Amino acid sequence: MDTANKVELVLKEPIEEVVTKDELVNLFNTNSNPRHYIGLEISGLLHLGSLILTGYKINDFIKAGVNCTVFLADWHTYINDKLGGNWDIIAKAANYYADAFKFFCPGVNVVLGSDLYRKTNDYWANMVKFSKQITLTRTLRALTIMGRSEKDRLDFSQLLYPSLQATDIWALDLDIVHAGIDQRKVHMLVREVFPKLGWKVPVGVHHHLLPGLAEPVKMGLDDDSNMDAKISSKMSKSKPWTSVFIHDCEKSINEKMNKAFCPERVVENNPILEIVRHIIFHEYKEFTVERSAKYGGSIAFGSYREVEEAFVNKKLHPQDLKQTVGKYLNEIIEPVRMHFKGKESTLETIANI
Repeated sequence: MDTANKVELVLKEPIEEVVTKDELVNLFNTNSNPRHYIGLEISGLLHLGSLILTGYKINDFIKAGVNCTVFLADWHTYINDKLGGNWDIIAKAANYYADAFKFFCPGVNVVLGSDLYRKTNDYWANMVKFSKQITLTRTLRALTIMGRSEKDRLDFSQLLYPSLQATDIWALDLDIVHAGIDQRKVHMLVREVFPKLGWKVPVGVHHHLLPGLAEPVKMGLDDDSNMDAKISSKMSKSKPWTSVFIHDCEKSINEKMNKAFCPERVVENNPILEIVRHIIFHEYKEFTVERSAKYGGSIAFGSYREVEEAFVNKKLHPQDLKQTVGKYLNEIIEPVRMHFKGKESTLETIANI
């Protein structure tokens, strides 16, 4: 595969930003198998955003010849008070995440944070070196990467989070750092600090945040407020009624679709249309809405834009759209759901924390 095709795969939606495209092109011109990672807190059951959308993007990288790693950030999970800070449950959840990503993204590497720190002799020395390059103010500004801000009541360990995440990138010797757009601040910090330490500066690739099914959060007009709104509205394990989990049965998926925010003719921040655009059309070349002749008969769409246009022009009713999305999601989730059949006790332990 030539460089142009590799770059096209990396830039394929749901990618919102690459920092920078020129660096990405040069990377592929000089390295046939660059090293990639995406780091994940281990914070509960996986859903459309955390496994499906993320996994589809990882698979794009793998197709482009990239050496991909899912980094399971167990210490970050503990610092951020996820899973009750219970290390036994964090370990079980890490095994569950590893199982899911290895199934959904064949060929991906999985690295546990604890293992990386144990095997990297100078990890902690380099975390201190990185921390010496940034101010407390800059650290506080970066805390949005863990869903917190300086307004929160923080313990001291949480101030270490940005430096820990940055040092992970050094320790893994990465060429490409990949994350949701909510992690952008730490990647910009990396690009600013790494040259001062003589460390390799990776390309940053940021994907779209899939919103939850509820009406979106609205905030101010400035960039930080818009980002805060995206983070608050994203599909989250902490808001299960707004999330489609990879273990949801067909009935549950359809019920969630029926309750989802999807006003007639409204495109902006419409979670159902977002699923069509970023999940369904990533893998399917056609989106077919089945309906009776009384309501116009079945109709097939060859692109997301065609779906959006029909929706805006009232040629596609919200209920028909929801029902069809539910059908596609059930088809997408079914293999993963079946993969975890018989492991319900572990899932219940993770889900109930």
